[in-house]
Amino acid sequence: MATRAESLIAALQAALGDRVVSATTALGEVTLVVKAEHLLPAAAILRDAPELKFGQLSDLCGMDYRDYGDGAWQDRRFAVAYHLLSIVHNRRLRLRVFCPDDAFPVVESVIGVWPSANWYEREAFDLYGILFTGHPDLRRILTDYGFIGHPFRKDFPLSGNVEMRYDPDQQRVIYQPVTIEPREITPRIVREEHYADSEGPRKGRPDG
Repeated sequence: MATRAESLIAALQAALGDRVVSATTALGEVTLVVKAEHLLPAAAILRDAPELKFGQLSDLCGMDYRDYGDGAWQDRRFAVAYHLLSIVHNRRLRLRVFCPDDAFPVVESVIGVWPSANWYEREAFDLYGILFTGHPDLRRILTDYGFIGHPFRKDFPLSGNVEMRYDPDQQRVIYQPVTIEPREITPRIVREEHYADSEGPRKGRPDG
């Protein structure tokens, strides 16, 4: 007897046909990959097909695969993941689409299929620089309007590019190049012999 994941994959392949790049299962969850040019028709089928009925988009996020797998990753760098819910069939699905151009990542907006994508797409644009064509108001949502870069990209510096401070002479907030010296901080681990051993000496105790 087929598992729920296997039944879902069979339904996806039957409904989407050659639009399916891959459909895999990991930890009991199904991930469907389609090409960017098939995103909108595939999304409409996922929402409307009676055997699927993924009517709710519960989350959308950008992904940066730069240096993924210790540099072994050879596919496209940027992707968008859509987390879908079918209330009718009590099923969940992860839909993934890779942006064709690493230098200029673009995919179609799915607001026309799932209106809840609006702010999620703005977040993915803000943090990863992924553009969503057809979005009615694609602008930053978390960072400041004058922010430079996209902070969730793997090549974005941890300390950022600029810092903000209040200038009492100009009586306004100004931006200036970041003054924090980039460095990697590794926590120091101190191991003491007999630590937490009720029979051994401890520092700070009368018998230590």
